[in-house]
Amino acid sequence: MIDTSTLRYTAEHEWIALDGDVATIGLTRFAADSLGDVVYLDLPAVGTRVVAARVCGEVESTKSVSEIYSPVDGEVVEVNQAVLDTPELVNTDPYDGGWLFRARFDAAPDGLLDEAAYREMVGE
Repeated sequence: MIDTSTLRYTAEHEWIALDGDVATIGLTRFAADSLGDVVYLDLPAVGTRVVAARVCGEVESTKSVSEIYSPVDGEVVEVNQAVLDTPELVNTDPYDGGWLFRARFDAAPDGLLDEAAYREMVGE
């Protein structure tokens, strides 16, 4: 299980875990709870270039459709097929089984929040 205190967060409610030059990206528990039941994900394909703070995908729930923003500049190296097949993993296991994609980033991301700052932002 991922220790959420080691993650970094975006203001758009994505989390990011860094491992060398690869970032694993997912949606936070707050985002998952706010969305309601996730029913569909549109994620960037392997090989796609993503740009920090730009839309790279979409999440559809029973309540709404929301955009997914990349927290890094880089190239997608892996997509979580399990979450495409079973989108509700975003709701039930957002930090482990419900991660979205991995990207090899060009430079260390900046402007991300630590857990305390993210919790303060969302009022937890």
